[in-house]
Amino acid sequence: MKVVIAEKPSVARDLARVMGAKEVKDGYITGNGYAFTYAFGHLIQLCTPQAYGYATWAVSNLPIIPSEFRLETKKVKKDGKLVDDAGARKQLNVIKELIAQAEEIIVATDAGREGELIFRNIYYYLHAKIPFKRLWISSQTDKAIKEGFANLKDGTEYDSLYMSARSRAESDWLIGINATQALTLAAGNRGLLSLGRVQTPTLAMICSRYVENKSFKPQVFFKIQAGFEKDSIRFKATSTKIDTREEAEAAIAKLTIGTAAKVVRVEAKETKEQPPLLFDLTSLQQDANKKYGYSADQTLNLAQTLYEKKVITYPRTGSRYIGEDVFEKIEELFQHLADTAGGEIAAISRNLIGAKLNKRSVDDKKVTDHHALLVTDERPGPMPKEQQHVYDMIAKRMVESFSDVCLKDITTVTIDAHGVELIAKGTVIKQYGWRLSAEQVDLPDDEKNTDDHDNENAQLPKLSAEELLEILSLELAERFTKAKPIHTEASLLKAMETSGKEIEDDEMRQAMKDCGLGTPATRAATIETLFQRDYIKRDKKKLIPTEKGLAVYRLVKDRSIAKVTLTGKWEQKLEEMRANKVSYDVFMKHIKDYTLKITKELLQLRVAMQQEEIKPQQKGKIKCPKCTPGNMLLYDKMAQCDHYARGCDFKIWRTLNGVFLEEKEMKNLLEKGGTSMLKGVKNKEDQRVDAVLVFKDFKVAVDGE
Repeated sequence: MKVVIAEKPSVARDLARVMGAKEVKDGYITGNGYAFTYAFGHLIQLCTPQAYGYATWAVSNLPIIPSEFRLETKKVKKDGKLVDDAGARKQLNVIKELIAQAEEIIVATDAGREGELIFRNIYYYLHAKIPFKRLWISSQTDKAIKEGFANLKDGTEYDSLYMSARSRAESDWLIGINATQALTLAAGNRGLLSLGRVQTPTLAMICSRYVENKSFKPQVFFKIQAGFEKDSIRFKATSTKIDTREEAEAAIAKLTIGTAAKVVRVEAKETKEQPPLLFDLTSLQQDANKKYGYSADQTLNLAQTLYEKKVITYPRTGSRYIGEDVFEKIEELFQHLADTAGGEIAAISRNLIGAKLNKRSVDDKKVTDHHALLVTDERPGPMPKEQQHVYDMIAKRMVESFSDVCLKDITTVTIDAHGVELIAKGTVIKQYGWRLSAEQVDLPDDEKNTDDHDNENAQLPKLSAEELLEILSLELAERFTKAKPIHTEASLLKAMETSGKEIEDDEMRQAMKDCGLGTPATRAATIETLFQRDYIKRDKKKLIPTEKGLAVYRLVKDRSIAKVTLTGKWEQKLEEMRANKVSYDVFMKHIKDYTLKITKELLQLRVAMQQEEIKPQQKGKIKCPKCTPGNMLLYDKMAQCDHYARGCDFKIWRTLNGVFLEEKEMKNLLEKGGTSMLKGVKNKEDQRVDAVLVFKDFKVAVDGE
């Protein structure tokens, strides 16, 4: 029997159906010589510090560097303690029993770094010895699945991918565990302050941009704008920046409406605007955030659903290119879109059939584990609008990417108005090319830089040097310099992709992708982690750091753990490991050395912070309801056990159901199980009532509800 291990039940069911296995058992499907089973994501994970004997948080324990990393089953919190996830343990036993009967194992987890790690952790935890092969496919269509099973790869071909994944997990553990404990202990009674290899530099990018934006002082400058007309075409010409009002007023005083200005130069330049590259996951997430306001995590989940519906290719890709073999089938996909898509996409797809296609997105050398995002030849049925939006974006980008270049004539006219130089620009599109299908994504107002477009005109008349033009209007325009905008998820993803370097060119950004922050598959999770830690919040599309996030940033901003370039270099080394250019031992020695360094750095903050330590706001003692020795410490917004750093994670907000609890009522609630009668308590109907708040099973509720 061949045992196929998928990443989740839905994928296992789909593979089983295609390969003719129909008998559903508890935890697997069998038939036709196969047994299809599954994980629930990471069934096996790296052991917690407690497994190595570090039961409490203490400076004397740090840094925690296991001589050898061990694996354990997935854990969940129950009554404040970490225990085995019962569902994970049960499914692991199913896999174990199937492997004991197997003649061969087929790895069918997601074809990428994390998918490989999910399988290998199970395999090594169970001490399996049976050889395994790899199913490596880029779409979930029946055809792709059958071809994949007919061309299984030897599992050892992906050893370097596994070592890269293992190194990523272990380095995240070492840096995350030690840095978090070191900073939390150094900070005293400030609560849990989580740090991470990718999480912290990402937070630093958000906070530094926010601080820069808020502390920015706009500088005033001036421009002179003059209006002209020829052949019934009105246009404007604008001066360069003038720093002071005095200079600007002196310059405009030279000009008078009705007088003549002379055309000095007319420069026309033909430019070719290449179509955009195909989407990878990150660029899809950026555009979906700009256009629809979708979060990176939301876009990833929508794309994953479309992949499982078989209508798009593998979404967690970091490549924006396809190989020649895939390009040979592109025309078939255009025929598919012509038959199934609506409106503009169908019309342009029909025009591309039989036409000479642009091959900018075709490069075998630039395709990594998976090619760029494409639609498949599966007919999409009705779907929710959010899924339809993402599907249409991918289809639309396909027809754009293979369309012809856009040809433009950009004309720049220099005018001498009594010694004041004015510039007018105009663009004439000679061949729309891919822009016939391009719908421009509007930037938020605060991201638009109108100063750069002061001299842009929709149309210019035919002009020649030495020609005289009458000045029809004059304006002294006051302008202000603008701060860099606060990050949105779109701009943050772009910054993560290039380790913060501002690179506009698509191909240059692709060249940087191996040294960005995280990977396309993990960036959304990193951003979501910052929300979960209460480090950032959303203000419409903007990402705003919370007070807690800013506090952590201020503590670590000058430390190496917050440096974007360092994390980018690590990501590059992980990619080189995948390509067999860097060894696991060399990389992990560097990470362990760094762990020693950063732990020492963060613990030294302890002395610096003693001067500004936040004191609890209380007179008496309130017993912790969770641990026997602990007492609660009251702060402005929350109460927290003073044994936090020793393992008790209990904390509670001081404002509950719309009422702020003073020390006496917090003591009543936590020690006696209920407050006295309070005024203005919000009930389930969101009405304000007089009521008692009760504390039971570590939950707060209105008495009687």
